[in-house]
Amino acid sequence: MNVDSSVAEVIERELQLLSPSGRSSRALADQLLDPEFVEVGASGRRWDRQSMLSALPVMQGASDDGPQYLPTEITGTVLAPGIVHLTFETMLDGRRARRSSIWRKLDVESGWRMYYHQATPVPEA
Repeated sequence: MNVDSSVAEVIERELQLLSPSGRSSRALADQLLDPEFVEVGASGRRWDRQSMLSALPVMQGASDDGPQYLPTEITGTVLAPGIVHLTFETMLDGRRARRSSIWRKLDVESGWRMYYHQATPVPEA
């Protein structure tokens, strides 16, 4: 496994999920979210895969003409073969959040999928 290429591929997929086209396309999100996906959002709400797939198209960041996620400082680490952890910050409509995602690759066919995501709001200074 090439560590650099694994991290680069996962970052590319994370950016797809943050983009309006990734958020508004249930088919693309379906390919990127792991069957066991769980998220703890910045609101504190816990999301499972089905609730996230249903909500993504209508959430902020899903429209080309509305607020969009601006990610910064994305870094990744391979924790084990087939497991990558990303950390980064986002800005959306004036709100900043620190984010952490765990991606796993169960097989070559399905590729990297987001297994877990957590967002923590950053209070204004």
